[in-house]
Amino acid sequence: MKYITKYKSPNYNSRNNSRVELIIIHYTALKNTLEAISYLCKKEKKVSSHYLISQNGNVYNLVDDKYRAWHAGQSFWHEITDINSISIGIELDYNPNGKNNKFSIKMIYSLKKLITKLQKNYKINKNGILAHSDIAPFRKKDPGKHFPWQSLSSSNIVMNIKNLKKNEIKIMEKWFNRNNLNSKKQKTILALSLIGYDTREVYKNDKLYKKLISAYKIRYLKREIKIKNKSVYNHLIKHLFNYMLTEN
Repeated sequence: MKYITKYKSPNYNSRNNSRVELIIIHYTALKNTLEAISYLCKKEKKVSSHYLISQNGNVYNLVDDKYRAWHAGQSFWHEITDINSISIGIELDYNPNGKNNKFSIKMIYSLKKLITKLQKNYKINKNGILAHSDIAPFRKKDPGKHFPWQSLSSSNIVMNIKNLKKNEIKIMEKWFNRNNLNSKKQKTILALSLIGYDTREVYKNDKLYKKLISAYKIRYLKREIKIKNKSVYNHLIKHLFNYMLTEN
């Protein structure tokens, strides 16, 4: 896979021997690729990504993989708060309010090719391909409700969440009951926590809980923001079961 390497961002530092475990997908929310390159390569902006993919599928390598790019910001996944040190950031030339408001076929083709290469190079699990909104659900929405996660799932790049059999659902319910979790909200929060999400404040802050559920819906429930919480819970049971199978 060929990269365009003539643009380099000065915004990076050492990973301090941290192993790359995650790939984080972002969108630029800027006018076009050149504006994004300018922004990501300006020292005073203090932001960068390892890769930027244009609408026509060109892949720009702005920071070498071995360095810690500054793309994740304040974020969290599986109790880790320094996501930049363990991740590779990929920006997509996409703006929901601009002319570049489509995830083009060429862009997604290059993205899938890049992710597949990175997964192989760094032995990254399917569960380690994340949205910016997964690691920062209380402040970020990218890559947004129109991003084609199903295309990545069909290409076996991210986990395909399969339906459970009745006995498997019973296994999950018994497991929750053994942990003295009675309400669906308690079970929902635990499931989200085990998958990796930041649930530290959602028990006592309903506003943050709703934001977290919204981020999960956008990522996993076909963009249906108005879907009922019962359906979120049922999907989370499937997700957690599938997650435990793929992690072990």
